[in-house]
Amino acid sequence: MSDVDIVIRGGMLVDGSGSAPRKADVAIDKGVIVAVGAVSAKGREEIDASGHIVTPGWVDIHTHYDGQATWDERMTPSSIHGTTTVVMGNCGVGFAPVRKKDHDTLIRLMEGVEDIPGAALAEGLTWDWESFGDYLDILETRPRDIDVAAQIPHGALRVYVMGDRGAKREPASDAEIAEMRVLVRDAIKAGALGFSTTRTMVHRTADGDLTPTVGAADAEMRAIAMGLKDAGAGVLQWVSDFKEIDHEFGLISELVEISGRPLSFSMVQADVWPDQWRELTSRLDAAAAKGLPIKAQVQGRPVGLMLGLQGSVHPFVTRPSYAAIAHLPLAERVAKMLEPAFRAKMLAEAPEAGHPFVNSLAGAYHKMFDLGNPPNYEPAPEESIGARAKVSGQNPDEIVFDVLTANGGTGFLFFPLHNYFDFNLDNTLTMMRNPNTLFGLSDGGAHVGAICDVSVPTYMLTHWCRDRTRGEKLDLPFVVKSQTRDTAEAMGLMDRGLIAVGYKADVNVIDFDRLQLRPPHMIYDLPSGARRLMQEADGYVATIASGEIIYRDGAPTGALPGKLVRGHKQAPTA
Repeated sequence: MSDVDIVIRGGMLVDGSGSAPRKADVAIDKGVIVAVGAVSAKGREEIDASGHIVTPGWVDIHTHYDGQATWDERMTPSSIHGTTTVVMGNCGVGFAPVRKKDHDTLIRLMEGVEDIPGAALAEGLTWDWESFGDYLDILETRPRDIDVAAQIPHGALRVYVMGDRGAKREPASDAEIAEMRVLVRDAIKAGALGFSTTRTMVHRTADGDLTPTVGAADAEMRAIAMGLKDAGAGVLQWVSDFKEIDHEFGLISELVEISGRPLSFSMVQADVWPDQWRELTSRLDAAAAKGLPIKAQVQGRPVGLMLGLQGSVHPFVTRPSYAAIAHLPLAERVAKMLEPAFRAKMLAEAPEAGHPFVNSLAGAYHKMFDLGNPPNYEPAPEESIGARAKVSGQNPDEIVFDVLTANGGTGFLFFPLHNYFDFNLDNTLTMMRNPNTLFGLSDGGAHVGAICDVSVPTYMLTHWCRDRTRGEKLDLPFVVKSQTRDTAEAMGLMDRGLIAVGYKADVNVIDFDRLQLRPPHMIYDLPSGARRLMQEADGYVATIASGEIIYRDGAPTGALPGKLVRGHKQAPTA
């Protein structure tokens, strides 16, 4: 074999197939893996992977980079955690198709549902598109570090077809339903990977209204499924409370049968219905037995809120004294809070009424933890603020105050909102091991002021494969396969997620022993100077996308080989 672009030598290969790790070289040329095993060719670039593991790049199927992908060349934080393909347009929110008069409507929708600052979206989005195909064309013009793929969102579709009536959740007419079917077909044919919707009461606009898609009629959903059937491609992505579980699961089963296409839905363990996930997995298994391609997206750690003075929410945000200084810059705010008289007054105050969700969080000291460094996402009950306060005899608010004002007010508390009803991850383990689930729900690019779950792919290796002490671990080949080959296949991206000859050269070289998450922190680099949570990791020796090294030891190289992925991709032929 003649010289090639890159040879990764002597690494322990975890190839994405689920097979046992083995020592092997990997040769890459022209963006493709050209040899695996003992490679005699020389690389114009050689990477010594001795003592490291070599994996495919992560394929993250649940992100919200719909805005960021139009203005930013780097899909961070995802790309700094070894992710080489991101799928956006989830949860029924996005920015195409759109008419000029509805720009603000879609911004307010995204801001409310996904906690992406409206000011950043208003400044960053150029709106050089109308149809979904136009939007893809714009995405295609910008170079970026990793590949992006998009789904057509139900919210934008409904507003485009129905205008204000769609935004106000009014029923669609037969003609409007027919138009949605055509637009979904056209979007899939233009390159959308699928269609997404949300039906949960939790998802609301920035004005507090339910999203346009909540309560959409079954006839509307059937027509959209027909749009996918007409296109002969695409997937369905679903978010629901599943409160009327018989009807809702029956509907998604019907849509899969109508469209002939796969569907995945979000599944978490919520405290208000802690056994619902068991009912859903039972129905998943039954659907699989009937041959229906329905899967649940699950996350391998708690869906955790980051409570801090720089973020969207914290335990003092509804105290009158804090509200009076909330507008001040962080340093001035912290200085005021540290004044003994102010501190005593604020801690003695009752929260203002009218904020039931925030106030319920503020008093739930039993589920409030100091995240720590390195971050601990499976803390024991005795580590909670409430338990610590009981031992020390303190008011728990005093401990909260000390954590939040530490390091100039940059401290964070961790609040496991979902997947932590029993104060361990054993139920999450059961979810992940079910063959009818997928690793997902990182929400990369979203919830920038309150959640930083985009680092989950890294956490899956560090916690589940190496560090967990409070229960069983997972095998490394299983975890790698679950966030590479399995997620790629679920989206119809058969050309990636596996280190084998002919496959796309998306590869991670990882110092597994040194791999470690750093604590989340706030940065202010979105358009308009808006904030977002950022989290880095140590131990990624190199991340390769489309055959080019995009990160070395966590630092960007400047290479921008990422492309827009249009539609499903076939596996390479032998």
